[in-house]
Amino acid sequence: MIEHGNTILSADIKEKQFVCDLEKCKGVCCVEGDLGAPLEVDELKTLEEIYDVVQPYMDKKGIEAVKKEGLYIYDEDGEYSTTTINGKECVFAFYEDTGILKCAIEQAHLDGKTDFKKPISCHLYPIRVTKYEEFDALNYDQWHICSDACTLGEKLGVEVYKFLKEPLIRKYGVEWYNELLTIIEEEKNLPK
Repeated sequence: MIEHGNTILSADIKEKQFVCDLEKCKGVCCVEGDLGAPLEVDELKTLEEIYDVVQPYMDKKGIEAVKKEGLYIYDEDGEYSTTTINGKECVFAFYEDTGILKCAIEQAHLDGKTDFKKPISCHLYPIRVTKYEEFDALNYDQWHICSDACTLGEKLGVEVYKFLKEPLIRKYGVEWYNELLTIIEEEKNLPK
């Protein structure tokens, strides 16, 4: 466990290795699970503001689900998440010709239509953040559908915290991330 500022990180984040391998998993994380992507409250308004530029990238089923249920739901855990299509894929997921699921929000971002890349929970995956009054708990979510990402991470020697540098900086800032690197390096140099 690493205590850093207002965060507590599981040791797995510095020890486990992970690099997404979309060619193998096909983006199945956008389909599997009980709910859509967890959303922060400030992301709700953002989704409403960017929907018109994201909609052209979405599948028809996703657009229909948004018309019926809205862009997000207030789920049984008392949190917001993206709406899903029949309890499966996220409404923002679309299939490329290659059969890989991609994110309509992220594609709009890559095409310069919005500054918002995607919900932070998606960007941070496989880290899941649990918010407490005094701190955020960051845990590595080991899921069988990501076994190819673990294999690729091991092959390339990339730990979770390195793979997720960009979203960790997006969420907590450059200074926080650089301090995390220092903490991890200091721990590596401690006598065993």
